[in-house]
Amino acid sequence: MRRRSLLALPILAALPLRAETWPTRQITMIVPLAPGSTADIMARAVSEKIGPRLGQPVVVDNRPAAGGIVALQQLARAEPDGHTFGLISQGTQVFNPLIHRAAGYDPLADFAAITPASTVSNVLIVPPRSPFRNLADILAAARANPGKLTYSSGGVGTSHHLSSVLLAHMAKLEVLHVPYRGAPAGIQAVMSAEVDFAFFNTPTVITQMRDGLLKGLAVTSPARSPLLPELPTMPEAGLAGYEIVTWMGFAAPARAARAAVDRLNAEIAAAFTDATLRERMMKIGFEFMPPATPDAFARFIAEDIAHWRPILAAANVKVE
Repeated sequence: MRRRSLLALPILAALPLRAETWPTRQITMIVPLAPGSTADIMARAVSEKIGPRLGQPVVVDNRPAAGGIVALQQLARAEPDGHTFGLISQGTQVFNPLIHRAAGYDPLADFAAITPASTVSNVLIVPPRSPFRNLADILAAARANPGKLTYSSGGVGTSHHLSSVLLAHMAKLEVLHVPYRGAPAGIQAVMSAEVDFAFFNTPTVITQMRDGLLKGLAVTSPARSPLLPELPTMPEAGLAGYEIVTWMGFAAPARAARAAVDRLNAEIAAAFTDATLRERMMKIGFEFMPPATPDAFARFIAEDIAHWRPILAAANVKVE
């Protein structure tokens, strides 16, 4: 994914809001993926930090269905009073609306962008006893057995799914998608050899790789990961031009009070300056995006949709 600039915003103290107007009760953060997923890890790290500063608990509400579509539909319909916001991602705002004929929400008009959060790359993984030693082995097996090799994902439209779709499109392969309800179940399918391979976010597989429960073959980032320096990039492994680095951020329902959006923007940016949080998250594969205004983040999302539209159209990725 091409790197894009965001309008940097200095880390400011929380913008003043009268306590009697917002927040007045518990805040719910809708998360479109399952507990233990990369999105869930990020969401819980943020909720733990901003809740005390806001003076109200921030409760994570996981809605892992249909690759995030159900969660985003619920977020779009939530009361725009600032007491409900959600974690969004490239999967929910870019991939789902482009590949589903009826996603049920507009990725721009139905949401008020709050702030970007982080990027993560994916890792091409296989079962620990897989005969595949590298990407070339997978390509050779897939070409020799069209439609036989299987791959898992945490749901249709996720970056896990689209990573394999892009592989199949660029290498001209026929492989079978086996979607699971959330990343943890999809990863378990690789560990138990229910499927032949998959791509999953680095934070959700690095521990299993270090424990020998998964075997990594390549990373989807443009450069080698400092956490997995032994793994080649996809171009180094033999597929020139392949790159996926997915992003995450936060948004509220459209028409949410701008004062609440700005306060959340400031508090999340402040949370990301915490040295302990940054060290913990970076050790498992998160890279923090620069802080940005809500308007700049909305422009970033629109640019990414425009970038991916022709790519997915060329790959003929559509879900009825």
